[in-house]
Amino acid sequence: MTSNDEVQKITLVDENGDEALYEILFTFHSEEYGKDYILLVPEGVEEDEEVDIQAYIFNPDENGDATEEDLIQIEDDKEWDMVEEVLNTFLEDDSNFA
Repeated sequence: MTSNDEVQKITLVDENGDEALYEILFTFHSEEYGKDYILLVPEGVEEDEEVDIQAYIFNPDENGDATEEDLIQIEDDKEWDMVEEVLNTFLEDDSNFA
C-alpha cells in the first residue's frame, strides 16, 4: 500500500499512443482470486474531483514495483465486482479521515 508521503506514479499509454501519468491510489491482494490489483487515478486531480479510477491485475516485482507491461485488464465480471467492493470500502474509510 502506498503512503501519502510518497505518491508513486506510473505512465500509461492509450490506444492512440498518448501518454498519461497516473498516481497509484492503492494496491491489494485477493486471496479469493490469488492475484494482486492496482488502482490508479490521473495525476493532479483534486481530492473531491470526480475521476475515472483505473483498475488492473498486476504482477509486481520483488520490490512491489510494476510497469505498464505488468498490468493486465480485468475481464471477469465477478472479479470486477470484487474490485469495486474493495474500492468502495477504501473510499468510505478514506472519507472518515477527511
